[in-house]
Amino acid sequence: MNILIIGSGAIGIALGASMISEGADVSFYATENTAKMLREDGIKRIGLFKNLSYEPSEFNVYTSYDEIPKDTFDYVFITTKTTVNESVSEKLDKYRDILHSNAKIIIFQNGFGNDEYYLRYFNKNQVFSARVITGFIRPQKNISEITVHTAPILIGSLQNVEIGDDLKKIAQMINDSGIPANTTECVEQYLLAKLLYNCALNPLGALLGVCYGKLTENKYTVDIMNNIIDEIFNVIEKLGYKTLWDDASSYREEFYLKLVPDTYNHTSSMLQDFNRKQYTEIDSLTGRIIQLADVAGVDVKTNKVIYDLIKTRELSFEK
Repeated sequence: MNILIIGSGAIGIALGASMISEGADVSFYATENTAKMLREDGIKRIGLFKNLSYEPSEFNVYTSYDEIPKDTFDYVFITTKTTVNESVSEKLDKYRDILHSNAKIIIFQNGFGNDEYYLRYFNKNQVFSARVITGFIRPQKNISEITVHTAPILIGSLQNVEIGDDLKKIAQMINDSGIPANTTECVEQYLLAKLLYNCALNPLGALLGVCYGKLTENKYTVDIMNNIIDEIFNVIEKLGYKTLWDDASSYREEFYLKLVPDTYNHTSSMLQDFNRKQYTEIDSLTGRIIQLADVAGVDVKTNKVIYDLIKTRELSFEK
């Protein structure tokens, strides 16, 4: 089994180490700086679950699609930030001869509807999505540390494609490597659940510079999060999507009693982006809610204010 991992951030390295541990031939597509460290020092997965370490000779690293041998890969794992989906999907189409004809693309990203970029070029039987609510950080460019885990990685299709034995094998390999994983025929519900969680916590935590748990400790941030959640549920219900909860009230109960306490000390990737003066994934999170709200004809004014504040902060990176 040959796997190309596009994106050598924390989740990409962790999944790469997972698949190597289960006997897959793994290649990374990385930037020059990261590729240099991977080629010199190998990769490590540390933190929660089983720790894994691999030498440079145990995987491949590419910095250009022109370097990649043709007809090589059975699977592509998309682990980049969502901000580059446009470019990545175009490149995969241009260099599709590096893939086997029935190769599968699995998207391990935040947000909802990221498969749409890849469905422009590949058929629905090739494009799948994964819900990931395990927390990863990258203390060094070649090291992924798993800091928090709430529920298994779930792989499925947003296009109602039946999950075959090949994807079940991928999930089993990730699971056997130490990170709980499985497949699901209801990935839409789980991705929407993650979208709810991320939209309520990530932007606000980034703007205030605090961990998730701190947002629940005063009435003002709780009020903001409640409004965000209510607006998102209005959009979901108007468009006929299904979630794991009957209504916003039942979601908020689990959100405050379980979801946030389980990840109390976690800081969002959006805050990490701010600290590095990098653009965030706000367009795939709150921005996506605003797009869906326009289609549904639903008012999401709280989400819109949060979106505008994040975008305003990003403007400072251009100076």
